[in-house]
Amino acid sequence: MRLASFQITNYRSIHDSGSIDSSQITAILGRNDSGKSNLLRALHSLNPTDGLTALSPIKDFPRHRRLDECTDDTPVVHTRWDLDASEQLALAAILPRAAGVRQVTAGRGYGATRTTGFEGLGPLSIDVSDIKAKVRKIVPAVKAAAEKVADELKAALEQEADAFDAAMIPSPDFVKWSAGALLALQALRQALATAGAEIADKQAQMLTELEELARTIDNDQPALARARAWVLEKMPRFIYVEDYASLPGRQNIAEYLTRKGWGERTAGERNFEKLCQVAGLDPQQLQDLLAKNDLATRNQLVNRAGSVVTSEIRRVWKDRELKVRFNLDGQHLETLVSDPNAAYEVEVNLDERSRGFQWFFSFYVAFFADTKGAADAILLLDEPGLHLHAHSQADLLAHLEHDFSNQILYTTHSPFMVPTHRLDAVRTARMSEAAGTTVSNKAEGDVRTLYPLQVALALSQAKSVAPVEAPAVTVGEQAERQLVEAAA
Repeated sequence: MRLASFQITNYRSIHDSGSIDSSQITAILGRNDSGKSNLLRALHSLNPTDGLTALSPIKDFPRHRRLDECTDDTPVVHTRWDLDASEQLALAAILPRAAGVRQVTAGRGYGATRTTGFEGLGPLSIDVSDIKAKVRKIVPAVKAAAEKVADELKAALEQEADAFDAAMIPSPDFVKWSAGALLALQALRQALATAGAEIADKQAQMLTELEELARTIDNDQPALARARAWVLEKMPRFIYVEDYASLPGRQNIAEYLTRKGWGERTAGERNFEKLCQVAGLDPQQLQDLLAKNDLATRNQLVNRAGSVVTSEIRRVWKDRELKVRFNLDGQHLETLVSDPNAAYEVEVNLDERSRGFQWFFSFYVAFFADTKGAADAILLLDEPGLHLHAHSQADLLAHLEHDFSNQILYTTHSPFMVPTHRLDAVRTARMSEAAGTTVSNKAEGDVRTLYPLQVALALSQAKSVAPVEAPAVTVGEQAERQLVEAAA
């Protein structure tokens, strides 16, 4: 399933965002406090990795509105999803009348429940005239057959024929009608068998066709329920990342295991747990090997883990070639990073690396650990790469586009995170006192909203122009020019 669009309503600064188209990578631009983060937070709540929970009216319902306006059914998220060919076949196998469905919907309100829908799903209907025509032919045939059986069986068979005639009159509630029709059909078949009576093959075939129709309708509601469950099961998880907390460069394994057993892990310890998942390390195994004094096996495990992480970091971090190594010091596991070169190799603890590198390292670890490598998880990134150098932000954007098969939605106000080569992926968020946060699928808005885009386009054009050597300008001349420009 691929997210085609989403709409957020009744959430924090958002009264109604409008329908927001989603592509493989979607950039939402907007000034500070325009509600960009609220869009991602609300969307994330539809299918988070840690399970669906109720939203808090006190915290999440727009502050200027009365709390009694908010109920469990107050809508918050509405999404539309495209189905690929295999998913269309799977859905039709569950719900036959969904054979023409190409898009499904999913949404939620403030309660811990979700709704689903099927765009293009035809209504449940039956051909009333066809049913009546079949009944008009079957009932006389049954009564004619009753004339040929023993007197003591004749009355019962005629009575069942009359009951069948009455039960087969279609009603607007097709599901309720089908249940009664099935009972009448079964009773008529039983009466025919008990009396040893037979009807013509043509009327017997009509009886079978009516039974198949009634059974299909009777099974529609369970099938519809299974189809709704299938949509929720197939829907990708949302990974929302807003705070890329740095991973600890030195972790006490014994303390981590103790606090994990108490269910009181700190944020740093949760990040350490994610790092272990990515590196293929089991803290309990490392602790058990320490107790056995098997230091050689411990070192082999962490050496392998360092090689795994190094190979991946080198693939995605373009600034320079780096090496990650894990070092065991008794109860402690250290994460060390070095910049290998021909002259020497200096290792420093992860805590001592640049804030930009710590951000990128944390982002990679959080993504891989949370998605378990799932290609269908959808990444929701809030202002990614703010601590990165401008060139590294451009590398990050290229990394998001080319190294992930996942759909990615992110907010930004950095010109280096604007995909100028695919402006159809740019959305703009605006905030007004009356309308709250609204989003446009076109690059439109006020000067501050569009400023990152304008700068990004200017930089893109500048790259295509051959550089011209600027004439030397003295400090005095530069100051004089600045004064003239200011006066103008």
